[in-house]
Amino acid sequence: MEFFVTATTAPPRPLLVTDCDEVLLYMVAPFKAWLDEKHDIDFDFSGGDFAKALIDRKTREAVKPGDIWPLLGGFFDTEMHRQTPITGAVEALQAIAEHADIVVLTNLMDDRQQARSEQLARFGLHHRVVCNQGPKGEPLRRIVEEHNPSVAIFVDDLPQHHQSAAEHAPHVWRLHMVGEEGLAPHIACAADAGHAHARIDRWDEALAWILERFAAGVHAPGIQAAA
Repeated sequence: MEFFVTATTAPPRPLLVTDCDEVLLYMVAPFKAWLDEKHDIDFDFSGGDFAKALIDRKTREAVKPGDIWPLLGGFFDTEMHRQTPITGAVEALQAIAEHADIVVLTNLMDDRQQARSEQLARFGLHHRVVCNQGPKGEPLRRIVEEHNPSVAIFVDDLPQHHQSAAEHAPHVWRLHMVGEEGLAPHIACAADAGHAHARIDRWDEALAWILERFAAGVHAPGIQAAA
């Protein structure tokens, strides 16, 4: 008598691809404090333009764009310990991880991948971290193709990344979230522009939206800009 064992393949899991800064961890608030303490620079984003938000207290002039990137690099080199979780983020990701795979797609140089992974792990977030420079649509597409999920959701705080995601991975649900309360009112809504399916800035509300779509298992529809 012969017995045949048929191999079974586990059904694909949903996938969450999420940004880190201002989605999982506060960034602007600790960056602002560091600029104040160490560089005599004020940070004021009320005008909605990051390139003009850094003001040298000695000259009262905006820091030149070419000098902003070294400051950002210096912050991520030595000050990541200042960053703390966005309210509700850790609890939400723990709940999501019971149902889905999670990848953190963060715009940092590749040599900071380990530091970011360790930073998130300190808060109990043990997920794959992918570093990127520039628009996120293409790396998002590659991550989704690699996982082949039943349904995928992308979360980011910057409208331009939702526009890029809409172009390269239109079947992925896109949730625009700005977790920093002081920053959120100054960030244009990607949902209104037709690039995201929703704008939700609180994790306690976003969690239900995400789990709903995972449970439905339906790819994202095309969307149009609000009238």
